[in-house]
Amino acid sequence: MSYIDTHAHLDLPEFDEDRDAVLMRARQAGVEAVICPGIEAESSRAAVELAERYEDVFAAVGIQPNYGAQAGPDAWPHVTALAEHPKAVAIGETGLDRHWDFTPFDLQREYFRRHLQLAQKLDRPVIVHCREAEAEVLEMLDEATGSGPVQGVMHAFSGGPELAEACLERGMYVSFAGAVTYRNKKFQGLHQAARLVPADRLLVETDSPYLVPHPLRGKLKRNEPRQIVHTAAWLAQLRGEDAEALAARCAANARRLFRLPAGR
Repeated sequence: MSYIDTHAHLDLPEFDEDRDAVLMRARQAGVEAVICPGIEAESSRAAVELAERYEDVFAAVGIQPNYGAQAGPDAWPHVTALAEHPKAVAIGETGLDRHWDFTPFDLQREYFRRHLQLAQKLDRPVIVHCREAEAEVLEMLDEATGSGPVQGVMHAFSGGPELAEACLERGMYVSFAGAVTYRNKKFQGLHQAARLVPADRLLVETDSPYLVPHPLRGKLKRNEPRQIVHTAAWLAQLRGEDAEALAARCAANARRLFRLPAGR
């Protein structure tokens, strides 16, 4: 089977000791490409450098909402310059987050607006982080469409069916990470959302090194791209679909949204 991990933070220190081996294991598991998103300017630079180093790694560049307060005056110009790189296939991750209190919300909104405008200017998809700020994210997506179409993905989607429908109505893709495999009752809404996303808008990711999927949750200290097989298999089971067909469809969707080259 063939997979594309649309969100893995391979630049983080958790992978410094065995990054080559992590990617080799991913390839052996059928992962044909990995998108590494930046979370601030230096991380975005590192993501681009990894994309230059590995043929099957692609970068996204941006300032994640929880890192906006620590961004210096040169951070945004640096991100916009990196966005021109031929292997920078998306803008982000960006978005809004009310769970943590690391960045004033008005500043989060300002950076989200900048990312949306940059994505429109460069005709790139935007990778959206949303945590406890659903209404505001939808509002800003609507605001951005006043200047032109917005294409992108709701990364590591954690909402219910109503939010999924609202995102789909705005033309967004919906990506599921390890949380969709969790069996706790509080994830029932997420499972319902996973069932209703149309096949041509569905993506899968690991959000490595976070969100270890079932049945490895609690057994591994770190997630990595090869574990996408567990998330994809559980997603297929939830949707009553063939696992190989679902993996192929998600990979095709990722190639289309991020304009990736054809698989091996």
